Amino acid sequence: MAGEIPDLNATVRTGTGKGAARQARRENLVPGIVYGGGAEPLPINLKYNELLKRLKAGRFLSTLFNLKVDGQEDVRVICRGVQRDVVKDLPTHVDLMRLRRTSRINLFIPVEFVGEEKSPGLKRGGVLTVVRPEVELVVTAGDIPEKLTVDVSALNIGDIVHISDIALPEGTTPTITGRDFVIANISAPSGLRSADNEEEAVEE
Repeated sequence: MAGEIPDLNATVRTGTGKGAARQARRENLVPGIVYGGGAEPLPINLKYNELLKRLKAGRFLSTLFNLKVDGQEDVRVICRGVQRDVVKDLPTHVDLMRLRRTSRINLFIPVEFVGEEKSPGLKRGGVLTVVRPEVELVVTAGDIPEKLTVDVSALNIGDIVHISDIALPEGTTPTITGRDFVIANISAPSGLRSADNEEEAVEE
């Protein structure tokens, strides 16, 4: 299960239409709507500064949030659209979709590397080169892995870790299919690479 699903705080927006939306923006709020999940659409307001901070942090459209609204049960949501001012490029409206625990969504999951102190390749001066510090996966909303763990304790210089080498939770699949892409590798230290190149030049 995911460790910390971030909270997204909102308030119920009273009134609908352009007038209510304009009033929200005057109060430094961004209007939005929560839909799906077998429930009625819920008009909400989000604090402008909080939303802008999350947008600047990146991955807003692929992050699962725990939506907290006063007087409502917490619900998991994912953003399905952010409308922006065409001139200022600032958020003017947000669409959030409720998720059932069985819903399938795309999320970026971080990769953690363990066993570096035991790796023979790293002991020889090799360098762990991380190609993908996170992997986009298709996951079930009710069973999201907190991270993917890669054990490098047995890796030597030149060894490569592919996505197929990682045990994914049941029902979880990469969004990239048909290709066994690289997660990381242990490359030779620059000094060793230079020596190898010199040897090849001599042989030639």
